[in-house]
Amino acid sequence: MKFAVIGLGSFGSNVARTLYEKGHEVLAIDTDKNKIEEAKSFSSHAVITDASEMENLEALEIKGMDVVVVSLGEAMEASILTVLHLHEMGARRIVAKASTEDHGKILEAIGATEVINPEKDMAIRTALRLTSPAILECLPLMSGISIQEIAPPERFIGKSLKQLDLRNKYEIQVIAIRELVPERTVYVPKADFVIKDSDILIVMGDEKKLEKITSL
Repeated sequence: MKFAVIGLGSFGSNVARTLYEKGHEVLAIDTDKNKIEEAKSFSSHAVITDASEMENLEALEIKGMDVVVVSLGEAMEASILTVLHLHEMGARRIVAKASTEDHGKILEAIGATEVINPEKDMAIRTALRLTSPAILECLPLMSGISIQEIAPPERFIGKSLKQLDLRNKYEIQVIAIRELVPERTVYVPKADFVIKDSDILIVMGDEKKLEKITSL
């Protein structure tokens, strides 16, 4: 896939590096010469330009990218103008980093396909882990819904998924199980899968329903 990453701060540079290491084509964009020099080692092409100017984006043929990631830090005006221009150009998918709730709402209103607020997302994940020791990891999906990695309650050990019947009893779905012994991940486990104390359950559902599981 082809990606453009606009803004090479900590977030943007790590996104670009990961995509590049995964074998994708990455166009890295920033106004800082030093950041562009660094980006040459983890991008297919690195360009110094002001992406908030429409003519600069048009010169880079951004429209042909599969995904454009806009990560301009605290420069809210620049990120808003960039997303607006990308939308007007017909960019296929625009993923924008927001620094505040209001910033995110504006980005969505002017055409961002997806808005990410890293600090808020990390805060939610951390709070859930701190209040529920059984939660090992959490990925919020939408309001009130998340995917969580949880240690199975003691009463789950030695029972099959069919016996537990979590979907009907708690309205949550086990989408995968990460086994530590042997080390492997079972995706969409079958009903006869028996839970071990060394397993980690990856579940999806309403967070209030998930709380019932982690408090057992």
